[in-house]
Amino acid sequence: MKKVIIANGSPRKKQNTAKMCESFANGVKEAGGKAEIINLYDIDFKGCRSCFACKLKEGKNFGRCSYPDGLSPVLDKISTADGLVIASPIYCSDVTGVTRCFIERLTFPFFEYKEGYPSIAPKKLKTAMIYTMNVSEALSNQMYPDMFDKTEFMITTVFEKPVRIFAYDTYQFSDYDKYVVEVFDKNDKLKHKEEQFPKDLQIAFQRGKDMVNNIEKS
Repeated sequence: MKKVIIANGSPRKKQNTAKMCESFANGVKEAGGKAEIINLYDIDFKGCRSCFACKLKEGKNFGRCSYPDGLSPVLDKISTADGLVIASPIYCSDVTGVTRCFIERLTFPFFEYKEGYPSIAPKKLKTAMIYTMNVSEALSNQMYPDMFDKTEFMITTVFEKPVRIFAYDTYQFSDYDKYVVEVFDKNDKLKHKEEQFPKDLQIAFQRGKDMVNNIEKS
């Protein structure tokens, strides 16, 4: 049974990003795989500490992150998985800080400072990125022309290039009237949630199925 780890970089466990993760996981299961969702905000960890133990010649931790904290067992799970999904809402024009810290810790040990930066990851994992955001697709293209490429650069260096899955113009609040949100029309937001978000969830579901099928073909 092919195993896919889904790392949720959102602090909200029942909202848009979490629902996209759940839908992807259901697609994995539908295709006969096993999916595990890990909520990164539940884990006590920080980003790379630049100790370089993972780069030390003949070091016992060469090629793996040696810092002992809550992320260590998660990194061990990923090293033996068949697929990896990283999901994050866009906060302040980037993935969440926790997501960024996770990507640092995950990818830095898995490449060497040699010509071409070769990957020494145990597996060339199939990967996907799930992005959710409050802005429209058109505004996203205007605001973040190269952000996604930068976010995925290290992932592509050590694993396979991620498949991108988007949910745009997401519904942020359970009750828009309780918050100062003058730049958004609550009725337009609700309409998008009811009409488009189910389609986004279906795309995530299909990508989950696709990942398992692609793993089995490789």
